[in-house]
Amino acid sequence: MRTALITGITGQDGSYLARLLLEKGYVVHGIIRRASTFNTDRIDELYRDPHEPGVRLFLHYGDMADGASLRRVLERVAPDEIYNLAAQSHVKVSFEQPEYTADAVALGTLRLLEAFRQYVETTGKQVRFYQAGSSEMFGASPPPQNEATPFSPRSPYAVSKVAAHWYAVNYREAYNLFIANGILFNHESPQRGETFVTRKITRAVGRIKYGLQSKLYLGNLEARRDWGFAGDYVEAMWRMLQQPAPDDYVIATGEAHTVREFAEEAFGLVGLDWRRHVELDPRYLRPTEVDALLGDASKARRLLGWQPTVGFKELVRMMVEHDLELARREAMLKASGFPVTPGGRM
Repeated sequence: MRTALITGITGQDGSYLARLLLEKGYVVHGIIRRASTFNTDRIDELYRDPHEPGVRLFLHYGDMADGASLRRVLERVAPDEIYNLAAQSHVKVSFEQPEYTADAVALGTLRLLEAFRQYVETTGKQVRFYQAGSSEMFGASPPPQNEATPFSPRSPYAVSKVAAHWYAVNYREAYNLFIANGILFNHESPQRGETFVTRKITRAVGRIKYGLQSKLYLGNLEARRDWGFAGDYVEAMWRMLQQPAPDDYVIATGEAHTVREFAEEAFGLVGLDWRRHVELDPRYLRPTEVDALLGDASKARRLLGWQPTVGFKELVRMMVEHDLELARREAMLKASGFPVTPGGRM
């Protein structure tokens, strides 16, 4: 059995990747941050009491701001593969918390790379490392963007991801380590965080349909993004680490749509006119906007044999159907006299 270590296992990508690796027979270890409340909702269905026989998913406390904890986990887990997915990944929030974003995303990656380098040097074990990059790194560079497109970041988050990318390249070249960079374009799912625009839209569609809210406030409706399905994209991560040599890959669908189009499609699925419910709020505009991201993943298609399986309309439908069910439960609780917040929590 191969062993994998995932940072950011409680996030959208971490949950899909953990599921994929377990299906492939891996023993999976994840790093989680200590909190006073449980923050493992996305992987609860995968988790079993480690005292039970045959358990292959284990969680460890650690933090990207704490290099010592990262080294301890590496030594304890002895992984064959490491997937670094941990980040403060909300672009708008990165403008409000730039220092924290840089520490978690850029320096956090550097801490993990250094722990990885020391572990390989000490043990002599051949370990493979995946670094999660972002299409936001391309920023102002005109589409379509591929591996040769210059980075032109437009947010503290994007700048931090660029730094993490080059740290990874430097460690790969300086120490002859197997480190692959995945430059992933926007990828969504029903597990997407509710503050990200796609999930914000589909949650609102369900709640408006069931009379739980009436308006949805958005920022730049003309921002154009290449949206794919997170389940497809974690497959690409895994394939990168199965190659004979490490490299950098853009992962994208090659098809872009505006936020306006996403809203129109989502509201249309439940027979609503989005224009009656969506209002603009300048608070959701970025200080520096990224107008258009459109990925050229021909290298990944050619070398990894990867291609997306879920199209734009299917992705929107998947998310809307999931969030309609959440809204239905919220409405039932409310009708029964229980106070609820978005998400159905009492």
